Amino acid sequence: MSKKSVVIWDGNVRDAALSILLAVDKNQAYSNLLLNETIKRHKIEAKDRALLTEITYGTLQYKMTLDYYLEPFIRGSVDHWVRWLLRLSLYQMHYLTRIPPHAAVNEAVEIAKRRGHQGIASMVNGILRSILRQGVASTDDIKDPIERLAIETSHPEWLVQRFVNNYGIEVAAEMLRENNVPPVQTVRVNKTKASVEQAIASIEAEGLSAKRSDLMPECLHVTNGQPARTKAFQEGLITIQDESSMIPANVLNPSPGMRVLDMCAAPGGKTTHIAEIMKNEGSILATDLHPHKLDLIDHNTDRLGIDIVETAPIDGRKAPDFLQLESYDAILVDAPCSGLGVMRRKPDIKYTKREEDLENLQKIQLALLDAATKVLKIDGKLVYSTCTVDKRENEGTVEAFLSTHPEMEAIQLESLPTKLAEKQANGMLQVFPQDFGSDGFFVAAFRKKGESN
Repeated sequence: MSKKSVVIWDGNVRDAALSILLAVDKNQAYSNLLLNETIKRHKIEAKDRALLTEITYGTLQYKMTLDYYLEPFIRGSVDHWVRWLLRLSLYQMHYLTRIPPHAAVNEAVEIAKRRGHQGIASMVNGILRSILRQGVASTDDIKDPIERLAIETSHPEWLVQRFVNNYGIEVAAEMLRENNVPPVQTVRVNKTKASVEQAIASIEAEGLSAKRSDLMPECLHVTNGQPARTKAFQEGLITIQDESSMIPANVLNPSPGMRVLDMCAAPGGKTTHIAEIMKNEGSILATDLHPHKLDLIDHNTDRLGIDIVETAPIDGRKAPDFLQLESYDAILVDAPCSGLGVMRRKPDIKYTKREEDLENLQKIQLALLDAATKVLKIDGKLVYSTCTVDKRENEGTVEAFLSTHPEMEAIQLESLPTKLAEKQANGMLQVFPQDFGSDGFFVAAFRKKGESN
């Protein structure tokens, strides 16, 4: 994170939220990273931490909706930071019931005085109090259904149109609304160190609540605290991971003793999951294009007590130049993607992504898959996964890959709970955020055929 993005904490939650929002907007900083860094750096207490997180994410998630509500009340131009202050304040007034609207207005006025002058404070006061008196405009007045859905859910129109084209307006609308719902905290139990029951007992001994997921057997839903601060985390009993991102390792399902390659491995969540499934027996090579990210994998394996993972700074597209051909039993390609399945965790994504970005990504995804086939053994399994819900990156990439690789065949996804197994089709599984309250995710599996096949 750049020095420009550091947020100074003076005890004022709303001022800190405003600083984060301005840094995200100006420096293209990731909201989740900047928020976590702010909380960690200043050791912000739980009560303030919860409010800071809620108003920061909420304002980002509903930015376009808030602008629609604000537009009739703003005369002329306003400073960039003032517009963010108005969005932040209106979010609290309109979406949060436990904060008295007048308190949000008064706090906004005080921030305007500190950051600007009395004239700006008077303008902010006037705009927000006018909204309190008159209320906000209804989105029902927007005639075009795509534009209306874009404003209601605060997603760019091109993205709304793309989702509607892919899945129809009902599925798209449900997904767009779900993107604005805060995610559940989930952790993965390291079964090489503890049973699910032991992990739950350890977490609850520190005052948090944990319950077993109905979907993934190694997943726990955790509330009332930060699992990363628990003894269970420090001792390697659990790993912070979204439930959907536990799917790829389960589909790969390597046996103990196998030789496995994780081609785009950092920060190592799926790598360590694979190692746990293998009972820490065999060998895993975890590669990543960015050498500095490999330290994250090493840190994770050390904490979890895993010793079968080796790391190497290799661009997956060039894997055949560095690795022995047809030497791996199983390969995971968790490819770089648009991240459109994780927008509830990173709401800034929906405002910074461009449609042309998605077109360029498929070239990288296909190059990675092509390289993987060369180092995969005959009868070996290749799993392709992304954290996006875009058809071109997902089904489109699979179709393009199979059309140019006759030696590969799509296979049924195995080792999945019934709810997920029922959703797969033609060796592919698309999970939407609204399906299970987890991230949007895609997984496909292939087998490398021998000459006799």
